[in-house]
Amino acid sequence: MAESMKCKHCGQKRPGLGFAPFPNELGKRIATEICQPCWNTWLQKQTQIINHYGLDLTNPDAQNFLFDNIKGFLFSEVSQSATIDTSKEGSVKW
Repeated sequence: MAESMKCKHCGQKRPGLGFAPFPNELGKRIATEICQPCWNTWLQKQTQIINHYGLDLTNPDAQNFLFDNIKGFLFSEVSQSATIDTSKEGSVKW
């Protein structure tokens, strides 16, 4: 089990995620600074964003859009995160 730390998202002392979900610095940071319950909450939000915007994650622009939203959601670093505007469903092109 991962060592306990104060989660950057919820502020509670819990074990860190314990694995890097991405092979980059953001993934390493998530592994050591985010707890499992907060990661699970993000995964639900991520699914909504991917489906709503029709993201093609093979596209680097879509990947960066999602990474910006991860930073905004988990670390409150990006001033604006994606909103789910149902009036634009299916109309966003990458």
